[in-house]
Amino acid sequence: MRQLFAKKDLTNKFDESSIQLEKTLSAKDLIFMGLGVIIGAGIFITPGIIAANNAGPGVMFTYILAAIVCILVAFCYSEFSSAIPLSGSAYTYVYSVFGELTAWIVGWAIFSEYLFAESSVAVSWSAYLQNFLSGFGIKLPAALQSAYGAGGTTTGRFDILAFTIVFLVTILLLQGLKESVTINKIMVYIKVFIIILFIVVAIFYVKPSNFTPLLPFGASGLGQGTSVAFFAFIGFDIISTASEEVKNPGRDMPIGIISSLLISALLYSLMAFVLVGAVHYTQLNVADPVSLALRIIHQNWAAGLISLCAVLGMTTTLIVILYGGTRMFFAISRDGLLPNKLNNLNKNNVPTYSTIIFGLLAGLVAGLLPIDKLTELVNIGALLGFAAVSIGVIPLRRSENTKYLNPAFKTPGYPIVPIISFLLCIYLMLNLQTFTWIAFGLWLLLGLIIYICYGYKNSKLHK
Repeated sequence: MRQLFAKKDLTNKFDESSIQLEKTLSAKDLIFMGLGVIIGAGIFITPGIIAANNAGPGVMFTYILAAIVCILVAFCYSEFSSAIPLSGSAYTYVYSVFGELTAWIVGWAIFSEYLFAESSVAVSWSAYLQNFLSGFGIKLPAALQSAYGAGGTTTGRFDILAFTIVFLVTILLLQGLKESVTINKIMVYIKVFIIILFIVVAIFYVKPSNFTPLLPFGASGLGQGTSVAFFAFIGFDIISTASEEVKNPGRDMPIGIISSLLISALLYSLMAFVLVGAVHYTQLNVADPVSLALRIIHQNWAAGLISLCAVLGMTTTLIVILYGGTRMFFAISRDGLLPNKLNNLNKNNVPTYSTIIFGLLAGLVAGLLPIDKLTELVNIGALLGFAAVSIGVIPLRRSENTKYLNPAFKTPGYPIVPIISFLLCIYLMLNLQTFTWIAFGLWLLLGLIIYICYGYKNSKLHK
């Protein structure tokens, strides 16, 4: 038991020569970084799925509730990131306060978040590209348009475009491709433009009758919808990894994270309000609800433009998520819990095997699973990681390491805020469907088998 819950001592990682990076980022840079990650496929996927299956016209409330939970979690991430600015994010944080076995479970769960997030974004990318191509009369064979069961169809077998885009992004990352701050800002402007364009065009078609009943699935549907809406905010924790390069992390980190969350929540809520107001919620259970709504109200010109812009915007999201997933593989293998080959770097300083394996897995999942299943699988992994980081603030404060690490930011309202954040994450997890829990249970079982057979014996901490 002592070996299973051995904690990583991080104090020897923090000598002056190893952690001093140039502090160039401001609060404004962090806000753009946050918007670049948060405003991704979630806004183009989840409104329709939540409205049709969970919250009905009350879908806009689910984004507000999900944003509140994210803000509480963001406080906890800010404290950890200012104390432990190392790769691995939640996995590394948990390793330092709860020990190896818990860190493995959280790392394996976060890995599932990145894997299924990459796949779900790829599916949405495929749907919007197919919508754009259909305007020119170009259509793929039915069997290659989507996975089996997507949108209720039984003709689909494999989403070939979703697999292809993940494959191409994997090739790009192997070349050492990195997204610059300038490109990220351009893509943020494009994404915000898409949302505003949709609101401006569709608001004139809003019908009050489409808001009745407001919550057709009741309060339980609102809770389930909030659990799914969480997917739209996935990725905000990536901001926390930049804390070492922020000019004033104690002030700028919370401003950057919380501001980007609030702006995203406002845009999401307005977009969802107009969406369900213009089109009855029962028609929106598709991977491209925004384009579908514009076609229904006969604004095909806007549907085509938004589809093209969505494809461009989601491409950078795919790059960032795939980058994060490969780095999670890299961090875990560096600790010896996965084979050492996964942290081998090529001439472009990219972990080759981690990138290839993650890319192939994400591509196959994108081709074979429908979008509604993927979004929930993303959420349960993320929520487990968020819950662990939230409650982990308490042992972090009590750790002897903290006196040496001296985090620049501390969670306000301690210990109430970390406890509330933890409980809300658990509540949202409990609202997910039975299928999600079964699939996630099998995923964790696979992870435990890998740990027992390999990680336990090869852990560098034990050696």
